[in-house]
Amino acid sequence: MDHDFPIKELGKVAPYGVYVLNDNTAFVNLGTSHDTSEFAVESINRWWGTVGYNTFPQAKKLYINCDSGGSNGNRVRLWKYQLQQFANRTGLEIYVSHFPRGTSKWNKVEHRLFCYISKNWAGKPLIDIETVVNLISNTTTKTGLSVICERDNNTYPLKQKVTDEDFEAINIRKILPFGEWNYIIFPSL
Repeated sequence: MDHDFPIKELGKVAPYGVYVLNDNTAFVNLGTSHDTSEFAVESINRWWGTVGYNTFPQAKKLYINCDSGGSNGNRVRLWKYQLQQFANRTGLEIYVSHFPRGTSKWNKVEHRLFCYISKNWAGKPLIDIETVVNLISNTTTKTGLSVICERDNNTYPLKQKVTDEDFEAINIRKILPFGEWNYIIFPSL
């Protein structure tokens, strides 16, 4: 989901959310460039550096549940390549499960995060980026949802290509029987 501001010069924002079932917390990376695979993995990287590592300091594995399309789609080479770079930096094994097409609304990030963000800013003019950051950061629920939102001013170019050589170097193992939607990316040795 991305949002254009009423004044064209203000651009648009793209929120990428990480929701943690364990403790009902969320991290939203608010991009001001493009919603690309590089942006998606940078969002996970920022969550890990800001929240994840401190919350789960002994973690050796990270489980990511996401849609099948868009920047984190199951067929997107750049998504898998960027996850490999993240695994290499952190030493984490990255377990990924994609929702099949047409079922992404089952994703908990929709039901436990973005629906409440939408309710929180309903009827409020999203006039600038700081307003969006504040509204997202102030989203809470009766069950204790807390959200951290950070602005991401990086530029994420469109149509980045991953060479066949780089793609073949991804240390990936499919999890059968639905290996196109479920896989592990291991840190490269």
